[in-house]
Amino acid sequence: MATEFTMPKLGLTMEEATILEWLIADGQPVAAGAVVMRIETDKVETEVEISAEGVLHHVAREGDVYPCGAVIAYVLSPGEDVPAPSVPSPIAAAPVVSIAPRAPVTTAPVHGRLAASPNARRVAFDRGIDLAGVVGTGPGGRIVSLDVTEHRIAVDVPSILNRSGVAATSDAVELADLLGVDLAGVVPDHPSGPVTRSAVAFHVRTRLSTQQVAAPTAALADVPLLQTPSRMVRLAGMRGTIAKRMHASLRDMAQLTLTMDADMNAVVGDRETRKVTGRAPSFTDYFVAAAARALAQHPIANAQVVGDEIALLPDIHVGLAVALDNGLIVPVVRHADRLRLDSLAAETSRLANAARGGALAPTDLEGATFSVSTLGMFGVDAFTPVVNPPNVAILGVGRIRDDVVAIDGAIGIRKRVTLSLTWDHRVLDGAPAAAFCRSIVEALENPSSIG
Repeated sequence: MATEFTMPKLGLTMEEATILEWLIADGQPVAAGAVVMRIETDKVETEVEISAEGVLHHVAREGDVYPCGAVIAYVLSPGEDVPAPSVPSPIAAAPVVSIAPRAPVTTAPVHGRLAASPNARRVAFDRGIDLAGVVGTGPGGRIVSLDVTEHRIAVDVPSILNRSGVAATSDAVELADLLGVDLAGVVPDHPSGPVTRSAVAFHVRTRLSTQQVAAPTAALADVPLLQTPSRMVRLAGMRGTIAKRMHASLRDMAQLTLTMDADMNAVVGDRETRKVTGRAPSFTDYFVAAAARALAQHPIANAQVVGDEIALLPDIHVGLAVALDNGLIVPVVRHADRLRLDSLAAETSRLANAARGGALAPTDLEGATFSVSTLGMFGVDAFTPVVNPPNVAILGVGRIRDDVVAIDGAIGIRKRVTLSLTWDHRVLDGAPAAAFCRSIVEALENPSSIG
C-alpha cells in the first residue's frame, strides 16, 4: 500500500516550505531514515528524512512552495501504481503588484484527468453537469464544489440588471449593496454568465489582500528603473521574510531609539582573567548576559502586544542576530538569564556555528523575547536596530573603542561602547526604556554580577 510523504511541520510557527532539492531521484528505492530532500522555511534551510521504505515517487516539484501536511511524494511497493490525484497544488507567491480582477482559469487535466475535488465531482454528477465546461477557481485552477454550483447558476438562473446595468444574480446585488461594491468592476465567474455572489466575495477578498499585503511593495514596483540592472534578486525565501517582517515592524510599532555609553574596562579585564583559566567568552556573550539580567529586572521589556493588551512573558529567551551571506538569522539562547557566562558562551558558539553551517534546527529559531544585534566588528559606533516582532525591544551594540574621558578630575583613556536600544513606545515610555538600558550598562560595568 502506498505511503504518503507529506511536507513536515518542523516548528510551531512553520506553515509552509520550499522544496530546494530532491536528494533521492524519482523512481529510486529509498530506505527508512534516509535524507530525501532539502527544504527552505521562512527561517532556515534543512534536510528532511523519510520514515518509510520502498520506491520514492515525487509528486511535488523543486522550487515550489507547499503547505505543511501537503502530500509531496509517495513511497510505493515494487510495481504499485501511484494513487490519484497525485499532484499537490503549490502555494502561489504573494503578489507584489496590484491584483487585477479575476479572469477565468482554464482547468488543465492532470495526467489526463480534470483537476477537481471529490465533492465537486459528486455535485456535478448529481446535477448532470459536464466538468469540462466548468471554470476552476481553486489552487492551480482546480474545480471545487462552489465552481459547479456557480456554473449552474450562471447557466440556468435568470440574472437581473443592477443600477450600473451589470447582469448579476439577486444574491450578488444584495452582497454588493451591503459592502458598497461597484458591480461594474467585478469579473463574472463564467465569461457568458452574470456576476454571482462568489464573484463579489472574491473581488472583495482580492482588494483587501492587495491593500494589506501587496500595496507597500506595489508602490515600489511602479517606480521605473534608473538603469538596466546587472541582475535581479527576488525578494523570496530568507530575504523575502526579512523584508516583510522588518517592514511590518516599522509599520505596526511606534519605535524610538536611544543611545547610552558603557565603560568596558571591567569586561576587558574579566576576559583576560578568564583566558588564563580557560576559554574566554566573547564580548557578545557579555552583552547577551547583561541584557538577560536587565530583562529580569525590567519585565515590561520582556513582553509582547496582543490586541489591546501587553503580555508580560515569564521566560527570557534572547535572540542573537547572526549575519549570513544571503541575509540575517536570529538563533535563540533560551533561559539566558539562568545561564552562567561560561554556559551561555558555549550555547552562543554552538548557535553561531550552526547558523553559518546551515545546521540550525527550527526550534533554535523560535521563541525569542528580546534580541541583540552587533555591528561593532564593522567599525560601527551606533545604529538604529529594528525591533524583531513580536518583541518590544532590541539592543544594538557598536564597536569597543578607546575614549578620552575625565576620571576624578584627570584625563584618562577608557574602553567604551555605545549601546542603541530601540523600543516600542506603545509598551515603554522613555524613562523606563532608559532605566532598562541603564541596567544593561551597570551589568557590563560590574561583570561579576552576570556570572
